[in-house]
Amino acid sequence: MNKPLETTTIPHPLDLPATDIADGIRTGRFTAEVVAAESIRRARAVSPLLNPFAVIREEQALDAARKADQAVSRGEATGPLHGVPFAAKDLTPTKGDLTTLGSWTREDWVPDETALCIRRLEQAGAILIGKTTSPEFAYSSFTNSPRWGVTRNPWNPERTSGGSSGGSAVAVATGVVPFAEGTDMGGSVRIPSAFCGTVGLKPSLGRIPMTILPSVFDNISHFGPLARTVGDAIAFMEATCGPSDEDISSLPIRFVSSAARGGSLQGKRFAFSMDLGYYHVQPQVQRVVLDAVGELRLAGAIVDEVPMPWTRAVNDEWFDLWCVFMSAFFGETIERYRKDMDAAVVTMIERGMAMNATAYKRVELLRTSMWRDMAKLFESYDALLCPTCAITAPPVHETDDDYASTLADGRFKGLDMTCPFNMLPQLPALSLPVGLADGLPVGLQIVGRRFGDEHVLSHGAALEARLIATGISPTRLPPP
Repeated sequence: MNKPLETTTIPHPLDLPATDIADGIRTGRFTAEVVAAESIRRARAVSPLLNPFAVIREEQALDAARKADQAVSRGEATGPLHGVPFAAKDLTPTKGDLTTLGSWTREDWVPDETALCIRRLEQAGAILIGKTTSPEFAYSSFTNSPRWGVTRNPWNPERTSGGSSGGSAVAVATGVVPFAEGTDMGGSVRIPSAFCGTVGLKPSLGRIPMTILPSVFDNISHFGPLARTVGDAIAFMEATCGPSDEDISSLPIRFVSSAARGGSLQGKRFAFSMDLGYYHVQPQVQRVVLDAVGELRLAGAIVDEVPMPWTRAVNDEWFDLWCVFMSAFFGETIERYRKDMDAAVVTMIERGMAMNATAYKRVELLRTSMWRDMAKLFESYDALLCPTCAITAPPVHETDDDYASTLADGRFKGLDMTCPFNMLPQLPALSLPVGLADGLPVGLQIVGRRFGDEHVLSHGAALEARLIATGISPTRLPPP
């Protein structure tokens, strides 16, 4: 009797790290067109169930891929991300593409200029394959907009992808792209990363120029990567960081990739808080986070549990900032478009318009107190650890309002543990997937010293490697 043939699954080039994809295209092992075509195929395959895309740029992406292959055949110089497919959030303008901000208020706007962050990725050789869904004006932790509907979690479609960069998280988690661009004003990169099992970074304020808001003086808003691995997040940062006069707040410092890619956990000192002093954290999330903390200790790191003096006033006052943000930048929309808008957005705009200017300014007093707490902590520790979210991905039919109460025991029934670190925007915060709870991903948040993005990524890369080696990190979803 003949023995059955043994089969070996050979990964598609699209499943390689971003820099390996570029190297393979550059050396002729495979073509950019093959990679882009598979990325487009996967985008279309996941869309009917999960709905992560507002626009799929099939014609433009394949044309760019063919040009990338022609550049290789002619021996031309190529960028570090040559031929690597990526996705960008519908909040972020890209030339020639429908850009809606998840809202009917933008009608059929097609920008005539691409945002600097995306231009830098394209200048490095990356190819934009699609625009990803966002709640209206990126306001929510649930990606569900009047324009595009619900975006679902690939681990369980009855659960939310998170928000507001939910479409970007799904595009990465399902293998459509190795990284995607997102924005983070209260956790909008880290929340969907935690819920979908991707790496998500809120860089320090100014490391990536923020150029898409009406004001360049806003100080809670960040571009950031959602990525399959820390290495892919680093590749994103290498391409996008650096000063520009387009953003007066951008920092005149360069990203040092060697510091981000190197490093060890041995001897590092981490402070750890499960609840930041006031959150109710699901027991299943606690178990996964404690297992990750245990792995840090086994790797030679010192992890001390520390008390945090914060209260839900942090979230309440961040929400005040957020409502003023919404009213200042989008308030003009409600007179004409109210009936076509998310009712929660209208309520937030009206709340922001009614905000007392003195009360708004006094939020800085809480932020100052928070910073002094963190500055004291950083005298002894390299980073603060806490869960990214207090829960796993909730059902798609719920809303942010379901996670805004104080429980009978005095704990805050919050969804995310991210917005406190938008109150402290100079501190980089990384969400790293560290395991599964009831079949859903859990993220560990690593918050570093101000402007220490490379060090936070280094800690994350070292822990990621250990979790993969020990089999603890969540299994990647199979490509569609």
